[in-house]
Amino acid sequence: MKFVCEGLDLSEALLKVSKACAARTTVAILECIKVSAYNDELTLLASDGELSIEKKIKADVLEEGEVCVPGKTFTDFINKLVGTSVTCRTRESGLEITYGGNQTSLQILPASDFPRIDMNIGENHFSIDKKVFKDIIARTVFCCAQDDSRPILKGCLFEVAGEELTVTALDGFRMAVVKEKTLSASGNLRIVCPARTLNEISRMIDDEGNLTVFVQNGMMMVKIENTTVMSRLYQGEFINYKDITPTTAETEVTVKKEELSESLERAGILIRGDKNSLVVFDIKPGSIRITSNSEIGNVLENVPCELKGRELRIAMNSKYILDSAKAVQSEEIKIRFNSPISPFVLTAKEEDGSLYLILPVRTNN
Repeated sequence: MKFVCEGLDLSEALLKVSKACAARTTVAILECIKVSAYNDELTLLASDGELSIEKKIKADVLEEGEVCVPGKTFTDFINKLVGTSVTCRTRESGLEITYGGNQTSLQILPASDFPRIDMNIGENHFSIDKKVFKDIIARTVFCCAQDDSRPILKGCLFEVAGEELTVTALDGFRMAVVKEKTLSASGNLRIVCPARTLNEISRMIDDEGNLTVFVQNGMMMVKIENTTVMSRLYQGEFINYKDITPTTAETEVTVKKEELSESLERAGILIRGDKNSLVVFDIKPGSIRITSNSEIGNVLENVPCELKGRELRIAMNSKYILDSAKAVQSEEIKIRFNSPISPFVLTAKEEDGSLYLILPVRTNN
């Protein structure tokens, strides 16, 4: 194998693909990027068994072939050659990289050792505006679980019914539900996609247009220009958000999102590092009194609000409510409570079908 291409083009492609290289594994081939050179096109492919990313770029292919190179090392090295032309060829000693009269070689593994990735799936699908899809990811994935105690909660549930897409994420302490319209769909769908995959797709979306998500046999595929992302889907029962969402409220407050967010950010500075990031809302007619206390100091602020129903004092994790408030696409938000120990719901003032549910923190006071 021998090819010549611009260092910048190769570096940008490797940076995308390398996100799918396994970080900690005993299987060395999963730490590699498979490089295939055919028909004046370079195909780069990486996979950790769950996420696979393939990228195609133009190259001057002098000798066709394919090989596996250490993913992180190759990516970091080529990233230092963005201003020059790069020639790569396989020799008995490994992959020889020539650039500006200089030469470096890397150890390689045979391409035949790389797992076979079937990129031809398309039994089921739905299409959606790219920017809308990116926005959905931003408004939901932060509620996905981070630990492995319940793996399925590390992903977002996608439900397509007719023209409506509902995306749900929860970690046991908070939940996000976002609804948007699809452009088209092959039929009803229900899948759970890893948050990591969704984040990688989001990073690749930087222009306008439509995006089609293909699903088949427990796998999901998305193509963005010359990049293909494949991912295994999580299997198992996902919690039905309708079963845990309160339908009534004893206390309802309407507040300006910016004023509430700024107050919570200031309170969060003093409780940074605290396990629960605890803040207390004292809700009375006309204002929410927000307090937080720590060894460093304390905050006491009043945020104007409109109150319907009874007064309430409730404690919560400041980060959870701040993240949710920022995700709401409205200048004013509505928060509905039932009791100091019941989950509460945060939505836009003019409800759009999307919501955030948060568990309060029990205190001795």
